[in-house]
Amino acid sequence: MKTYETIEVESLTPHIGAQVSGVDLSRPLSSAQHADLRQAFLDWSVLTFRDQQLTAQQHKDFARLFGPLHVHPLKASEGYDDHGDPEVLIVKTTQKSKFTAGDAWHTDVSCDERPPMGSMLYMKETPPDGGGDTLFADMYRAFETLSVPLRKFLEGLTAVHDGALPYLGSYKYAAPAGSSYPRNEHPLITRHPETGRKVLFVNSGFTTHIVGLARWESRGLLDLLFNHIATTPSLTCRVRWQPNTLTFWDNRCTQHHAVWDYFPQSRYGERVSIVGARPAA
Repeated sequence: MKTYETIEVESLTPHIGAQVSGVDLSRPLSSAQHADLRQAFLDWSVLTFRDQQLTAQQHKDFARLFGPLHVHPLKASEGYDDHGDPEVLIVKTTQKSKFTAGDAWHTDVSCDERPPMGSMLYMKETPPDGGGDTLFADMYRAFETLSVPLRKFLEGLTAVHDGALPYLGSYKYAAPAGSSYPRNEHPLITRHPETGRKVLFVNSGFTTHIVGLARWESRGLLDLLFNHIATTPSLTCRVRWQPNTLTFWDNRCTQHHAVWDYFPQSRYGERVSIVGARPAA
């Protein structure tokens, strides 16, 4: 167990996820608290804070300590009904919802040239009978548990991440008139810009194909990698939401899956994300 000077940290698993206590995110942080939280974020990749009373502005102020805020591509799409604060994404599922956001393994907005380095979801309403947890998977460990020959083969390859795959294909939101959703090419194996560790950087939410491979080769290899992530429990931790819980995850080295097991009950949260650097091999 790692120790920190100004916060208490209880790990969820030995390698990913931790619950943080001893800090009020609605108040300005001291430089020592900020340093401890940044280090814990790098150590555990997923940080959960309970019993936080936050306004939208306080939520954004905390996120800005880690970088400029991201505006989600859906905010400009046709038919999308959340055109309020551009820096706050509403995550809402009710009995009338046709889908719930994040109900598959994915990395947030990896279709962007500079995907979010991290996201902070502040949950305000949870299903009264339980459910609605989020699973997080460790992409350091996903890479490290592949065989050495496969790791060597994947390094140097790139893949296309296309926003049209989820936003148009699954959610049925058309891109703004005269434009299209972001579409970018990223390495299959990236290196985390702060820890230096290698990361498996493909996800079923956005990755459409591997550049330079035949279609059937690309599909077979991606399915192998997606299946590895989805069926290896030792990669994961599980966050059980309660009202007034904020979870901050490192989008550069994790994936997550929001479990929709609470129909017809509702779940409501607000997400703020932080712009990151372009993924690098």
